[in-house]
Amino acid sequence: MINFLHSFLPQSELLTLGSITIYWYGLFMVLAMILGLLVAIMLGKRYGISQEKIIDLSFYLILGGLLGARIYEIFLNLPYYLTAPLEMLKIWRGGLAIHGAILGGLIALWLFWKKNRTINFWKLGAIAVPALALGQALGRWGNYFNQELFGLPTALPWGIPINIINRPNEFISAEYFHPTFLYESIGSLLIFGLLIYCHYLITKRPEMKINYFRSTVMVYVLLYSALRFLLEYIRIDETAMWGAVRWPQIISLFFILIALIILIRPYVQTRPNQKKLA
Repeated sequence: MINFLHSFLPQSELLTLGSITIYWYGLFMVLAMILGLLVAIMLGKRYGISQEKIIDLSFYLILGGLLGARIYEIFLNLPYYLTAPLEMLKIWRGGLAIHGAILGGLIALWLFWKKNRTINFWKLGAIAVPALALGQALGRWGNYFNQELFGLPTALPWGIPINIINRPNEFISAEYFHPTFLYESIGSLLIFGLLIYCHYLITKRPEMKINYFRSTVMVYVLLYSALRFLLEYIRIDETAMWGAVRWPQIISLFFILIALIILIRPYVQTRPNQKKLA
């Protein structure tokens, strides 16, 4: 696997049929959605939620996630998209920001919950986040074939070659770069495994379901945000900056703070009551 990544130079196009071109990025995005849907159906069945409800939920999340991811990406690179407005529509070529997908998916989740209040909001979120993590693990391979979102130059044996036309000017003489797509893919896969373990704990402690559902969602937000924050130190793609700090790191820190507050708050709230009872 390492030798393959080190020597293979990927192309963005999978195949061309007449005037239709199929891109690797699009293929991985579709596969990620299908795989995520299957995971969500499996988890929904465990909690007595029908397959039809999960499919409806997935439609909301996919649409909200895609819109949020694209709008966020356009916002971050607005000067470029203003000069080439048609590029805003070409999502098959890349340009989907995960933080935007999370925000868009959260709004979509809330809208779905407003129409289905018989299902707990945090339960829906807990079903969605493992599907999202697994989808990210697979979807990041689309960035590999697009030769985008790679890291700093490296001499490590798993460094990936980048075509000279895709290298930043300051690293034009470098040939091998950190495969940040792979780091994030592996990290997302580990997060997925932990989230599935969280669902296993829920089945063991049914009396704690609501707390565990909420915690499962926040575990995803916390761990993925920490992963992304660290990876930004070696990513070299252009992004908005706040001083010397990359914008995705600022957003990641915001998500980490929110997740910690939501995780800790129930325990802080119970202390005064426990003291009073004593």
